[in-house]
Amino acid sequence: MSTEIIKQNPFQSMIDRFNIAADILKLDESIRQKLQRPEKQIVVNFSIVLDNGNVQNFEGYRVIHNTALGPSKGGIRYDTGVNLDEVKALAAWMTWKSAVTGIPFGGAKGGIICDPRKHSKAELEKITRGYTKALADIFGPEKDVPAPDMGTGPDEMGWLMDEFSLVHGKPIHAVVTGKHLHSGGSLGRVEATGRGVSIITLLALQKLKLRPARSTVAIQGFGNVGLHSALFLYEKGLKIVAVSDVSEAFYNPEGLNIPELILYYNLNNKNIKGYPNSVAIKHEDLLLLDVDVLIPAAKEDVITQKNAADIKAKIIVEGANGPVSSDADKILHDNNVLVVPDILANAGGVTVSYFEWLQNSLLESWRIHQINTRLEDILEKGFETVFRIALKHNVTPRIAAYIIALQKVADTQSVKEVALDAPKFKQN
Repeated sequence: MSTEIIKQNPFQSMIDRFNIAADILKLDESIRQKLQRPEKQIVVNFSIVLDNGNVQNFEGYRVIHNTALGPSKGGIRYDTGVNLDEVKALAAWMTWKSAVTGIPFGGAKGGIICDPRKHSKAELEKITRGYTKALADIFGPEKDVPAPDMGTGPDEMGWLMDEFSLVHGKPIHAVVTGKHLHSGGSLGRVEATGRGVSIITLLALQKLKLRPARSTVAIQGFGNVGLHSALFLYEKGLKIVAVSDVSEAFYNPEGLNIPELILYYNLNNKNIKGYPNSVAIKHEDLLLLDVDVLIPAAKEDVITQKNAADIKAKIIVEGANGPVSSDADKILHDNNVLVVPDILANAGGVTVSYFEWLQNSLLESWRIHQINTRLEDILEKGFETVFRIALKHNVTPRIAAYIIALQKVADTQSVKEVALDAPKFKQN
């Protein structure tokens, strides 16, 4: 029973924060209800033939939360824990994330209940193509644009693009982002979320007048986001004293050599277990270390009312989606912990996804310097706006981010509804 509560928590956390911001904005009740609920929730079932000849059925989801600002955009995750409430929360966060950063996308999210580690490459390709075929009328460059998430990457996005193109009889690169470069992917996309987290971390340190060269960091999660966040912050002179992945958590008060750790990780079948130059600690203890910056970059609800009071970090930068549950917000605020919310902190991914979509749509290819400069400009502007609104309304940066996002989406939604209600005149 308890796991069910945890699974539903991300969506409830989103609603809790949404309601605080909506109250401040005095949002009209009909708009409030419309923005809380997804526009579409699609559940698909499909079967594939496994390598051993057996047939297996899979259940997949695609939730389109809102399309007021543009085509819906959001990742697809392959995980045994995928469920509709989680996907609904993630889809809503994508809406707010795009709105906060000024990206002309709506929000969506998808997932398939499976363990990608237990399937061969051939089976993963069949799973991806089966899911794509089932959603071929939902996806589209001007409708709904998927991207990678937990358990997926450039291979899956390439198969999705190819299957969608086969269904429609022509190559359509802009249907998906996060592809390999040879399939129309963008430079800088793989490391975009981690780069964004590092940009936001440096801005937060500046806000508290902390010098990067004297700052310490603990990072929970060493997947794509955690690894690149660690690397970029290490390169900026910060001391990364602790990291973890599913297999192990490590601590070294003198600082970890991140390039060396990445090399070890890549040679050790993509995990950090057994890394020698550090001390193994409990996973939950990493969150409670006395550091300047804590970056939870793994999964939802790792900081709750149970452990929030014991957090010693001065700054939390949310690399993952929803790592701090809503019941922990007040505790952290009362303890003067600056929390930079996920819908700003990890928006680097959707920003460079937007760049990839633009490049595909315009048949262009941008240089890495151009991409990184644009990314930094967008995130800096977003950061400054969030903190200005936080000051104006005397709220946390998280609620400020929700205020900005809700206002923007609500205004656009209202304009669209007025247009729909406008009388239609017959032409002579």
